[in-house]
Amino acid sequence: MADAKETIVIIGGGVIGCCTAYYLTRHPSYDPTRHSITLIEATRLASGASGKAGGLLAQWAYPASLVPLSFDLHRELAADHDGATAWGYRPIRCGKLTAHDRSLPNPADARGDDKPAGGLAAWAVRQLNAWNPLGKQREVQKVEKYLAPVENLPEDLDWFRKECVTKYEDIAPAAASETAQVNPYQFTNAMARLAEERGVKILVNSPVEELIYDDDDDDNDDNSMGSGATPHGGAGRIRRVKAVSYVDKATAQAVTIPATTIILAAGPWTPVLFPMLPMSAIRAHSVTIRPRRPLAAYCLFTELTVPHNPDPSPDERRDPDPARQQQQRPRQTNGNHHARPAAGTRLISPEVYTRPNNEVYIAGEGDSRAPLPATTDEVEVDRAACQTLVDALSSISDELRDAVVTGRRACYLPTVDLPSGGPLVGPSWVAGLLLATGHSCWGIHNAPATGKLVAEMVFDGRALSADIDALDPQLAV
Repeated sequence: MADAKETIVIIGGGVIGCCTAYYLTRHPSYDPTRHSITLIEATRLASGASGKAGGLLAQWAYPASLVPLSFDLHRELAADHDGATAWGYRPIRCGKLTAHDRSLPNPADARGDDKPAGGLAAWAVRQLNAWNPLGKQREVQKVEKYLAPVENLPEDLDWFRKECVTKYEDIAPAAASETAQVNPYQFTNAMARLAEERGVKILVNSPVEELIYDDDDDDNDDNSMGSGATPHGGAGRIRRVKAVSYVDKATAQAVTIPATTIILAAGPWTPVLFPMLPMSAIRAHSVTIRPRRPLAAYCLFTELTVPHNPDPSPDERRDPDPARQQQQRPRQTNGNHHARPAAGTRLISPEVYTRPNNEVYIAGEGDSRAPLPATTDEVEVDRAACQTLVDALSSISDELRDAVVTGRRACYLPTVDLPSGGPLVGPSWVAGLLLATGHSCWGIHNAPATGKLVAEMVFDGRALSADIDALDPQLAV
């Protein structure tokens, strides 16, 4: 960058934006007397998926161009800033658990696979596609070297009812150093604090209204980069960033700040400011619960056969009556299986993460039943979807059944509608505008690498620590 004063604006206070702010301030060329960095967030830091995700770090994540670098950077950040204490960083054992609701017979005793219309197993297979996984389990299935079935549950998984578990497989033993975890909300906020200590100005409750740009053709009077923005500004024109306009909610006033570089890291809301991107959003639900005692460090991908009402009413799906829901909960049997009709079951696949603060995080499926709202404050939580998670895990674990539910949440994951699957990281076709978005379910894992590489693009003119040519946003149009 030139010696003149440079103004860098990061839009988005999630994990990508906060890690980018952190690595900008750690770059050797960063000079707070010459470089002004402002991070603008519409609501609160980590108010979207960055504060509601599971926090799994895994060497099988995608894309391959970011994963190894980011896994190593997470370990370095934890060592440099006491991540074990500050954001719950630790290695974690990862496995796959297959089980069935305690009120159902063991699937091994209800073999209907070879019958065209019958049997619990056949029904479960037909119902599998009804569950929309978020993407991690698909990648797990590609990792085969640790898939060695064991006869019994590991001793420290004593919080599951053995008679409900039909299979456990190790995916990544903790000793293999291939999986770890963080608390995403704590990690994101820690990165923001560390960046702020180095001079980054953070503005919250400040929704960005528009990006403002300049053309080198003075006859062009339209300086806003709205829905009409295209990859090319016309013959002889070079579009470049000029400023950012946002609303200060405290004063209800519109504010415009100059920008020589804009980094757009707004997750699923990125197309609101840059509409031509091939991006969409998927909603995901999660639940946090607090058990009676600390549980061993595990990330579990589950396959659970549970009772199922195939045609719940819209009211039951959105806001179930507590009394009716209690009646529909699986009957607790103290270990005795009371079979239900096989046609009333389905197969679901929640992800279960234990955390060092005696919290268990349970991730549900993705859905598109509710469109992306204007802000994270307006995200609609489907309580029935959350209750499905609570009921399913309660049915196979007394510890989780007796735990206290501490949160029911929903968030939106940004997905890139390209064969590559994204994300989009790098310069756009607008001079000075960089994109760092579309990380889907692996945003927490890939945030450090994204931030470091974007910092290199800003100060060195190109990514140095990894080859991410395939993530070039200009390939998306």
